[in-house]
Amino acid sequence: MAGGQTPQRVGRMADEGLLAQLGVPASGLAGMLVETLPTGSQLVVRWRDASGREGNAATDGTSRLLDRSARLLAGEPMTAGNGEILESWTADDETRIAIAAALAETLPTASQQAWLALARRTVTATLVSIRAQARIESLQKSERLQQALYEIADLAGSGLEVGDMLRRIHAVVGGLMYARNFYIVLYDDTARTLRFLYFADQADSFVPEPDRAIPLDEMPSSLTVGLLLHGQPLHGPSEQIRQTLGIARDPAHGPDSEDWLGVLMRREGRVSGAIVVQSYDHPASYSDEDRVLLEFVAQHIQTALDRKYAQVELERRVGERTRELQRANDELQAEIVERQRGEELQRALYRIAELTATSDSLERFYAQAHAVVDELLYARNFYIAMLSADGQHLEFPYSVDERQSHRKTRRLSAGLTEYVLSTAQPLLAQRADIVALEAQGRVRSFGEQAHCWLGVPLFRGDTVVGVITVQSYHEGIGFTQRDQELLIFVAHQIGSGLMRKQAQDNLKAAHMELEQRVDERTRELEESNHKLLAQIGERLRAERRLTHQALHDALTGLPNRAHLLDRMNEAIARAVGDPSFKFAVLFLDLDRFKLVNDSVGHASGDEMLVEAGSRIVSAVRPDDVVARLGGDEFAVLVEGVDSEDVAGHLATRILQALGAPVWIAGRELFPAASLGIAMWQPRYRSGEELLRDADAAMYRAKAEGRGRSAMFDEHMREHAMRLLDLEADLRRAINADHFEPWYQPIVRLSDNVVIGHEALLRWKHEQRGVLAPGDFMGLGEDSGLIEQVDWMLYQQVAMELAAGGEGYVSVNVSPRHFRSPDFADRLLRMLDVCGADSRRLRIEITEVALLDDAPRALRMLLTLRDHGVLAQLDDFGTGFSALSYLHNFPIATLKIDRSFVAGLHGESSPESMAVTRAILALSSALGIETIGEGIETDAQRIALRDLGCEYGQGYLFGRPVPGHPRI
Repeated sequence: MAGGQTPQRVGRMADEGLLAQLGVPASGLAGMLVETLPTGSQLVVRWRDASGREGNAATDGTSRLLDRSARLLAGEPMTAGNGEILESWTADDETRIAIAAALAETLPTASQQAWLALARRTVTATLVSIRAQARIESLQKSERLQQALYEIADLAGSGLEVGDMLRRIHAVVGGLMYARNFYIVLYDDTARTLRFLYFADQADSFVPEPDRAIPLDEMPSSLTVGLLLHGQPLHGPSEQIRQTLGIARDPAHGPDSEDWLGVLMRREGRVSGAIVVQSYDHPASYSDEDRVLLEFVAQHIQTALDRKYAQVELERRVGERTRELQRANDELQAEIVERQRGEELQRALYRIAELTATSDSLERFYAQAHAVVDELLYARNFYIAMLSADGQHLEFPYSVDERQSHRKTRRLSAGLTEYVLSTAQPLLAQRADIVALEAQGRVRSFGEQAHCWLGVPLFRGDTVVGVITVQSYHEGIGFTQRDQELLIFVAHQIGSGLMRKQAQDNLKAAHMELEQRVDERTRELEESNHKLLAQIGERLRAERRLTHQALHDALTGLPNRAHLLDRMNEAIARAVGDPSFKFAVLFLDLDRFKLVNDSVGHASGDEMLVEAGSRIVSAVRPDDVVARLGGDEFAVLVEGVDSEDVAGHLATRILQALGAPVWIAGRELFPAASLGIAMWQPRYRSGEELLRDADAAMYRAKAEGRGRSAMFDEHMREHAMRLLDLEADLRRAINADHFEPWYQPIVRLSDNVVIGHEALLRWKHEQRGVLAPGDFMGLGEDSGLIEQVDWMLYQQVAMELAAGGEGYVSVNVSPRHFRSPDFADRLLRMLDVCGADSRRLRIEITEVALLDDAPRALRMLLTLRDHGVLAQLDDFGTGFSALSYLHNFPIATLKIDRSFVAGLHGESSPESMAVTRAILALSSALGIETIGEGIETDAQRIALRDLGCEYGQGYLFGRPVPGHPRI
């Protein structure tokens, strides 16, 4: 029972509450009766109903009377003392009642008998009223339960999604008991997995995945798993239940509860899930009645879920049957389409024959013939190529193409079109076929690379005079042998039509030449006037162009930064005068745009920028201002935005428009961008401030994974201020020389002898103590200050080496240093000035340092090696790990990444063991030393040693410490 109280105590408390509802004074029933006795008297009334539930009402200072009344109620014979009234009786409803009173003064016997009669009637009537009120409350509670079950049944039959249905069921349960912390799990006893179907909790940050089946072995210390395996309801504090089940506490399963109640859902006698409610603040929040109620609700929820899943299964089967009927219908439709296709082909041939008489020019004839072909097959990319009169060139009198707007006349070469001309045979080629022909040297592709290409010869009599071609750039669209036969048939009709058309055109040309000569003189007279007007118009257009160029980007034609700031300042002025006017600024930057420039060239990069600008314009409203700020940065001024949600929806639309694939330089690229949003606030005084904050939000979006948007808020402002403070601290620390190397030993695994050290950078911050590189490296890289810090570290290491000792010291060199052509010379000069032995210094680099400029990196490494400074490749196995690095670059040592060392024991042991063995075999074959990083256990050391690793580094041998690295 709640609070650990006895049923009798609970009954007494309930009766006392009902007394108050019945209008009895605050002193209760005893107080009401004692008022009819002499002042100073004391009284106890005690009762026990037929079910054994007890209650009492008493005045203060009645411990002796409480005992005597209890004995009376138990049926013991009692004799009233002087100044006492003792009485007990059984009411009609089998309720046993006892009264014990201590009088302040003696009453006559008649008065006592009259008072007892009054007390009997009063107590009996009061208890009858109490029982009636209790029955009313029980009925009301039953009605609430029944109503809750009706609601659950209604929700199960509704069209709501499962998540919405469970949220509403949660609300229903919350009306019956304390259920702010409530979750539902489904259990598969065959697969021994569970799914958190619904989870609501005020203190536990767990985020469920309703579709993820979690093996029970992943949650051995979970109370939920214990409940499912126990097979019976569990109730009590979390600690008590764990003791009952014999499981240990695991903080990963959330905080402990003061009261925890879990009941099971069953299907056909088997445990199918569980419902849990819990309270973190109040002990004894749930009673046995709550448990019974929750079990009752649980089975209704199970029924609701079964109905919902049955409905889903029914819909699935109906869908399958519908698809089967659709397939049958499709087959019938295909037969109809086939007949219609034959009729369309016949009509198309008649139309081509008519075109020779109805088309007023060859261009129109070609265009109309193209339209006819487009009705028969995919002809979005269509051209007609003709041999020139001298037979040395290929002309394109008609071309429509989604990738190549214009085809110029070219000399005959080894293109696909020339291949069809030379063979006089049609060619249907997929991309693989085209690649094979190119590899054989039989063809060479021009322009955009087609996914599927179909060309048929165009004859005049028996002579091939041209080619008709259709092509597709998309993998989902291709041509068939039937399309080839169709195009051959159409080409024959077009060839015949061309012969007739050219004869007609020659006749028309003769007449037109005569008319042209008559018109030439007239035009000459008009040209003088036109030239004069043209000069005036050109000057006006030049002025407009200059004005436009001053406010627009030359590449994309979009407004530039100056234009955008003018419009933003106008919007700010309007917002200051009209508080109801709101606007936002969106700042976006293309992700990985430098890779496009570096891989396919700046011209292609410019093409992507133009396409990106066009897509942004298409995604926004006509009145919004889209500007290119420079490089790959764009901004959008959006006026009339009254909420962050509207701006967020617009940002999503822009990112979706940008994310569509685009073909550039023969490659299908997938642009992406990161976008920041700054909403107008009265604190802004200029457009530059809004752009600055939108830019900051954009960088937050990049940091969160790119390809998304972020809204600027005060946290970002505070973060930016912290970064400014940290940058200022970094500059002061550089000036005050607050950086030092900490040394971690590198040992020989066979005997644990120290053979060298790695120098690790540490910052002695004045307020925050010693900081590792991870706390400031990103800021240092962004600000460019990290290079100065690195050279300070190299200087200190060189001085330590000059002080004597044995063994080598390795320092980390970032890819930024390898972009500097004088890095190697500068490092060697520093060692020489300090008097340090260069053979005792090694540099640690990552594979990224070798990617930027491989020839320069090779020259640097060779220069350093010639002076005794060897190179170690750090974190090997986590990057590209190309064999060419090890073969082409003078790498002395490979450092096996700590992730593989940590995985030598555990679930990933086979994979890590295989990778490590491969790295060691490779290094052995190339004569390269190996160092295992992050060794923390002797088992890892032994495993590496047995695999053939020579050296190791990690906490097992020593942590980084300041001071001279002596061996």
